[in-house]
Amino acid sequence: MNSNVKQGGFTLIELVVVITILGILAAFAVPRFASLEGQARLAATQSLAGSVRSSAALSHALWLAQGNPASVSVTMEGVAITMANGYPNAATIASTLVDTSGFAVTTPGATAVFTKASPSGTPIVNCFVTYTPAPVNGAPQVVVTSGGC
Repeated sequence: MNSNVKQGGFTLIELVVVITILGILAAFAVPRFASLEGQARLAATQSLAGSVRSSAALSHALWLAQGNPASVSVTMEGVAITMANGYPNAATIASTLVDTSGFAVTTPGATAVFTKASPSGTPIVNCFVTYTPAPVNGAPQVVVTSGGC
């Protein structure tokens, strides 16, 4: 038997020191990553607002290109979009968007509201985009409400 063989490994003190250091790092990192969820919701909401503005402008440009101001609808991606004063109305603005996943779309009255949904699917209060159709000789309004994001 050879008694000069040295076994390798970590001592208990070394393991405790490493675990303590990892715990300290986690205590600083977890709160920082937790706040990223709210920032991601805010970014998604602002991104959707930009998409709504762009899709309204594109449908308006298509309406103008048709050269018939009396036309009350245009066709985008095979879907009829009802126009009001040259821009999409509240009921069809969501149809101008390719993807609204993560948002619940409602049309209370003359506006369209895109409310951010939580991972469980419930709406997040005060985290939404409101689309108000264009008035006569005006442009539509897109407003982001981000107090609850």
